[in-house]
Amino acid sequence: MKIINILIGFLFCFSSGFSQELKGKLVNQQNKPIEGAYILNLNSEKHTHTNELGFFKLDENSLGDTLRIGALGYEKLNFIISKEDFLKRITLLLNEQSLELDEVVIRPNLNGLNVISDIDLKTTPVRSSQELLQKVPGLIIGQHAGGGKAEQLFLRGFDIDHGTDIAISVDGMPVNMVSHAHGQGYADLHFLIPETMDNIDFGKGPYYAHAGNFSTAAYVAFETKDMLPNNLLKLEYGDFGWNRTLGMFNLLKTENSNAFVATEYMQFDGAFETPQNFSRLNVFSKYNTRFKDGSTFSLSASHFTSTWDASGQIPQRAVDSGLISRFGAIDDTEGGTTERTNLNAEVLKVIDENTFVKSNVFYTNYKFLLYSNFTFFLEDPVNGDQIKQQEDRNIFGFKSELYKNLNWKKGDAVLKAGVGFRTDNVNDVELSNTLNRSQTLNTIQLGDVKETNSFAYASLDYKSNKWSIIPGLRVDNFNFNYVDELQTAYTNLLASKTAFSPKLNFLYRENEDLQFFLKSGIGFHSNDTRVIVAQTGEDILPAAYGSDLGTIWRPFSKLLVNAAAWYLYLEQEFVYVGDAGIVEPSGKTERFGLDLGLRYQLTDWLFFNTDATLTKARSLEEASGNDYIPLAPNFTMAGGFSVLDLGRFSGGLRYRFIDDRPANEDNSIIAEGYFVTDLNANYQISKNLNIGMSIENLFDTEWNETQFATESRLANEANSVEEIHFIPGTPLFIKANLSFTF
Repeated sequence: MKIINILIGFLFCFSSGFSQELKGKLVNQQNKPIEGAYILNLNSEKHTHTNELGFFKLDENSLGDTLRIGALGYEKLNFIISKEDFLKRITLLLNEQSLELDEVVIRPNLNGLNVISDIDLKTTPVRSSQELLQKVPGLIIGQHAGGGKAEQLFLRGFDIDHGTDIAISVDGMPVNMVSHAHGQGYADLHFLIPETMDNIDFGKGPYYAHAGNFSTAAYVAFETKDMLPNNLLKLEYGDFGWNRTLGMFNLLKTENSNAFVATEYMQFDGAFETPQNFSRLNVFSKYNTRFKDGSTFSLSASHFTSTWDASGQIPQRAVDSGLISRFGAIDDTEGGTTERTNLNAEVLKVIDENTFVKSNVFYTNYKFLLYSNFTFFLEDPVNGDQIKQQEDRNIFGFKSELYKNLNWKKGDAVLKAGVGFRTDNVNDVELSNTLNRSQTLNTIQLGDVKETNSFAYASLDYKSNKWSIIPGLRVDNFNFNYVDELQTAYTNLLASKTAFSPKLNFLYRENEDLQFFLKSGIGFHSNDTRVIVAQTGEDILPAAYGSDLGTIWRPFSKLLVNAAAWYLYLEQEFVYVGDAGIVEPSGKTERFGLDLGLRYQLTDWLFFNTDATLTKARSLEEASGNDYIPLAPNFTMAGGFSVLDLGRFSGGLRYRFIDDRPANEDNSIIAEGYFVTDLNANYQISKNLNIGMSIENLFDTEWNETQFATESRLANEANSVEEIHFIPGTPLFIKANLSFTF
């Protein structure tokens, strides 16, 4: 044994002047892997990044070299290589610290823009479910019913409605609902408790092989925490009947295993003359364990239910004439209930130091009931035009993804390949005319939907010197099945379709402060099963063709800039109008524009950020002047100032702006823009006690949160009128909160 040790020592002495490979792993104080950390050998100037497991591998190292290691939100570490470090994988601990923008390293990855959301989450933590999606740079939301319905989404010249052109997931579970009773791609994210969120992964455009249906404008993937740093009790109270109670408790907390439960109850009446009577209950629990080889297993379960009344969209003429106020109603019997139960198991299996497989299997039970009245007495001058939309859905799904690091010629590559499926069994998808929620006058549609999406994909991220080339291909097969229960004879309608979605992306990384990218790809969104099986001749899986040319740049240490010029062509917009049960094909469209984002650290404790998008959106099959896309925003901007750790004080000032936009095809009806500002402030009374206040709509702006050009008729009108119908935005709204950790 002594001879072996002497020989090893001799070999190290002999080879100290020669370069060797070093393997390592970075973890935080909770022994959780740190992804995306930057490791630089100051002597050889070679660098690398940690992967999802916290592993890294660095070539051309010599005995005594110094590694500079940094990650967003952690103290920098200088590590001197000793001879023992070449014998086995080293594990290094990084300590958390306040955010410093000069520590941000632009990663040469296809989703390199995720560094933006990392910064925003650390500088402006999410405090409400409405803020979740607004963490995606450039995305603007509008609430239809004070938290009851899913938000209306705007991004890159899209009125995405409730999710038609953005794919949303939580811990690998899809949020979007295919062939939904209210609208295709409906994405209600209110089952996610904001304080349980840990990370946001997003990408704009159809350039990502792992993102499938609905990922035409973007995809957004939320990840929840694996553990709680502390137990938490939080109470909120505010104007308009607002109150919220939150409890988050550790059930198990060991070195390798954690379990916690979080529950939230909320009530809100809103500023409306008829109270919304909104209430929501959320329960979420998660168990996570880590094995010696780095593999992990987690199991989560959640339940969400909400109920509300609503005053609905009101016509501008009714307010102008004095018939009702801005917060009045024509039909205040709108509203609904919804609930969702999720079970999700995730496994990350380490095969070897270069390979791991990440899988999840999930089940969702979802119920939805909505009463609306958009046209009042247009169709039925006696009973009114109230409609009911209802469904009961079960979703089963599975996804497994392989990650493998490869060495090929003079470069390194990462192979990602995945397979999976999702099947939706939807019972009694209903659209009916009703009266006062209690009487069904007639049933327009009623049937059962079964829709299955099987998929496979692969992408290769090949890096050589300063270049990365990332080709990818995705294949999706859909089977659509609809049983029409309104037919006297049993009617089972079937259809199927396969889509091929190639991607090709290029990255050029000049240094750790400057990167350019050219992204291109084809994506799609599926149409509603009821449209497809009706054989109307509309596209089943209309494709979207896109391209981005842009940069991520840090011109100096405290400023980070991202910019892109982009183009998107769609073969067809969504065609199923769930509120009427009819098909309205809109044909081919194109959008092009510019994105610009800034992140600036003015002082150690003061941060500024803003994101702006300028867009031109047009229909390609209409004459000039009649080719506007209704509600497609031309210009949006959002951002603000954030104060971090100024003694015991923290807070922020946030703003969002959306410009005037066309509400119909000839731009004769305008949806008015708005600029709204919110303020929040927090004070740490003691180690465990925090008090806070937020003011939404700080300057009490009169604004319309959602707007539509709708033809309607009031009870006293002989003829119908097409004009703006809107839901007013909340006036100045003050909330206070008290948090206790233990």
